[in-house]
Amino acid sequence: MSGTVRVTVPASTANLGSGFDALGLALGLYDVVEVAVTDEGVTGTVTGEGAGLRVDENHLVVRALLATAKELGLDLPGVELTCVNAIPHARGLGSSAAAVVAGIAAGYALAERELDSAALRLAAGFEGHADNVAASLRGGLALAWTESTPNETGHTYHAVRFEPHPSLRPVVLIPAEHSATSLTRGLLPASVPHVDAAFAAGRCALAVHALTTWPELLLTATEDRLHQDYRARAWPNTMRLVRAMRENAVAATVSGAGPTVFAATLDGRLPAGVDTSGFLVRELAVDRDGVRTERVGTNSR
Repeated sequence: MSGTVRVTVPASTANLGSGFDALGLALGLYDVVEVAVTDEGVTGTVTGEGAGLRVDENHLVVRALLATAKELGLDLPGVELTCVNAIPHARGLGSSAAAVVAGIAAGYALAERELDSAALRLAAGFEGHADNVAASLRGGLALAWTESTPNETGHTYHAVRFEPHPSLRPVVLIPAEHSATSLTRGLLPASVPHVDAAFAAGRCALAVHALTTWPELLLTATEDRLHQDYRARAWPNTMRLVRAMRENAVAATVSGAGPTVFAATLDGRLPAGVDTSGFLVRELAVDRDGVRTERVGTNSR
């Protein structure tokens, strides 16, 4: 096995209101990773987001690549990794999911295999849920779910892709502060009131309809009672901004585990009276293609 592959993988926003661990949307912000097969060992460099991170067997892209190689029976004596990252780390924009997808897509490309359902299973196994990875793998809007195996020894991950409405113009508001998924999950209660669970189920279903067919419903569809208020003390400025924008009729949510704010707009504009100080405001396209791979020096696959 020899050669170099280049992988371009999009960011993602997850939950989109009440779609906790179920909904993900791919965004036009990308990490670019090149993987070259070498004689032995793991080396590499990281520039952009996460610049200077050590590249060895513990690097997330490498871990995902080696797990994929084992799954596909691919012999990799060594690899050199070059990462040019644009997805902010620990901000709720799917950076870890993108790293996992990059490693898996590189492994498939080196093995000259098309991505399949096993790729989703591998990726979701790293994350523990499939919403972000499904969006980064396939682009567009992902609806993900998990099934337990009959003997309860593991999970089976699934996702379907929907085409987002062409008028959707996402805006993300990224603070300097970081957030850890492990921390914010720890703030969630073990159970929620039945009325809130029923509310969340309805809003999650409505969000799929709004994001794909009837975007005028986005403000209502992105209402949440399932997780955001429980985790508000982890990122008070984020929730202040979410509430302020929603009061001004903008369908704003916490992006993933935060602290980034995601706004589902139809014109790329935010209300003039809302204070966004402390946040980097970026309008992003919806990524509709998902991860892309190419052999360096050849046409894209």
